Amino acid sequence: MADRRRILVTSALPYANGAIHLGHILEHIQTDIFVRFQRLRGHECIYVCADDVHGTAVMLNAESDNLSPEAYTAEITANHIRDFKAFLISHDCYSTTHHAENKSRTEEIYHRLKQAGQVKKASVEQLFDTQKQLFLADRFVTGGCPNCKAPDQYGDNCDACGATYAATDLLNPISKLSNTPPELRSSDHIFFALSNFTDFLKEWTNSGTLHPAVTNKLAEWLDEGLQDWDISRDAPYFGFEIPDEPGKYFYVWMDAPIGYMATFAQYCQANAINFEDYWRPDSECEVHHFIGKDIVNFHALFWPAILKTAQYRTPTHVHAHGFATINGEKMSKSKGTFINAKTYLSELSPEYLRYYYASKLNPGVGDLDLNLEDFVQKSNSDLVGKVANIASRCAGFINKQFDGQIKATTGTPLLAKTQAAATELASLFDATEFSKAMRQIMGLADQANQFIAEQAPWQLIKDPATRDQAEAVCADGLNLFRLLVLYLKPVLPGLAERSESFLNIPPLSWADHAHLLTNHHIKPFTPLIQRIEIDQVNAIVEAERKAYAANNEPQDAGSDTAEPETDSEALIDIDAFNAVELKVARIIEAKAVDGADKLLALRLDVGDHERTVFSGIKAAYSPEDLEGKLTVLVANLKPRTMKFGVSEGMVLAAGPGGENIFLLSPDSGAKPGMTVS
Repeated sequence: MADRRRILVTSALPYANGAIHLGHILEHIQTDIFVRFQRLRGHECIYVCADDVHGTAVMLNAESDNLSPEAYTAEITANHIRDFKAFLISHDCYSTTHHAENKSRTEEIYHRLKQAGQVKKASVEQLFDTQKQLFLADRFVTGGCPNCKAPDQYGDNCDACGATYAATDLLNPISKLSNTPPELRSSDHIFFALSNFTDFLKEWTNSGTLHPAVTNKLAEWLDEGLQDWDISRDAPYFGFEIPDEPGKYFYVWMDAPIGYMATFAQYCQANAINFEDYWRPDSECEVHHFIGKDIVNFHALFWPAILKTAQYRTPTHVHAHGFATINGEKMSKSKGTFINAKTYLSELSPEYLRYYYASKLNPGVGDLDLNLEDFVQKSNSDLVGKVANIASRCAGFINKQFDGQIKATTGTPLLAKTQAAATELASLFDATEFSKAMRQIMGLADQANQFIAEQAPWQLIKDPATRDQAEAVCADGLNLFRLLVLYLKPVLPGLAERSESFLNIPPLSWADHAHLLTNHHIKPFTPLIQRIEIDQVNAIVEAERKAYAANNEPQDAGSDTAEPETDSEALIDIDAFNAVELKVARIIEAKAVDGADKLLALRLDVGDHERTVFSGIKAAYSPEDLEGKLTVLVANLKPRTMKFGVSEGMVLAAGPGGENIFLLSPDSGAKPGMTVS
């Protein structure tokens, strides 16, 4: 193809310090959908990732298990690869940051930084554990907050008042490793002169490479002025020793992103691909990173500055997503909602979660909530009740009444409409607007089911005069099903493969939307996907809860990434309404709720994501009068599960009730996502 793109795609490197959980899976599913779509379109799309295995935490855990860090991380990496493969994640190469290729490339880039005059040394005061004989990273020291005096705070920020500070500012610090007071000692460290790149990064972060919400957040850092970045750590440390600097090791966040390049280089060597084609400064290839919002500073400030200095190209796009929550709360081990991939897979197919995440993913950085009841309802309604139902309704007639032969279609306009949807759906997939794509696909599935119900082939088959019409209607249904499966193939590759076998067709490519099946023989139909039960989900939660109780682990787990995730935007109960967070929202769609006398379902644009809210304003407003209007959303309420679905917040209204209710509306100059104070 003349416009064939060459694309390198990465996911953030999981830290080799625990099992893969549903937070990791969120990111890898998002990445994998993008990758599979590009391949489906015929583009060259290479997907690499690796385990991040360096750092003090890995060193200490290996020591406690009486293993070398290499042996300790080898089993973890093998388990990570197993879990990703089980979730149908299509990595082309999965490595580790301790690979010799990464050592070589890290040293090469470091030398280039030195040659460019962007490396300097400075003395740093740090807390030193005299029993463990090592300097303490922030996560390994606690003490009193120097701002509000709250006890037992970590060495970089206070959970009580939100203040940030240096670990050396803690009141009465205690090492978490030995439970003893650390000493203050100085050590010479090596810095990358990030402060020299403020102007470059202001331009780069506004170049369209990032989501606007990320650009705006980074502007706060850039406006304050960047500080030079410490890229060294003192021995003992598991990592790569810095050349000509005995006892100094590269900080994990120095060699981790270089791991993208090193893993890709391994793939290139095995597949006769020119590495430089992708990484030289004038490359016409694309590089896409998918990451969590908590590590955006490393990928959108440090990383592009290092690449520019080392004379490599910068990323085409950095896609950042929010955190995964479960039932509106941060994942919790004690509640059984810190769910590992392996535990999920013990009960359920990965495709349900792939679809559910896709139905909520967009380019923004808003958190994504896995509401377990909604998960079951949506999986059954959309995948079983809408998509698979089309095939099961039509295939029986074709197999039993027409010898498995699709002859001709009725020529219904719905076929052409569904084929034409490929153009917009392709744009949505390419822009990672997966939730919008899923809504459009399910809207087409609704229309397909409605068409079959209206044509009623089960009635037409009874009359010899309309027997051919019944066959044509079922042919329409199977062609509509085939198109829907094609559009869902990046999300549901397993369902697509089973459907391709049943339809007796080669693997679908995106171009296949342009033609239909006629004079074609299908195989006997077998169920393509099963309904799931809430008991299966409850069994997953109970298994995790029991595992926590058996291990007696801390209640709320931190992240398994190199830098712990902290969700400062956690949802809160109504009891904490005094801390209410108000956002401007635009009403994209409003519609009546079947079975509810007072409710309207409002689909809201909140700037970087969309939400659905049920509001009791039906008596006061016609749905069509609300669409396009601005309103005010209470954004930090827990999602509420109702019998009609999940309401993700509340819009503000005033009045005595009934027809006399008035939605609060911000000034006309307001934009979705703005904070209302």
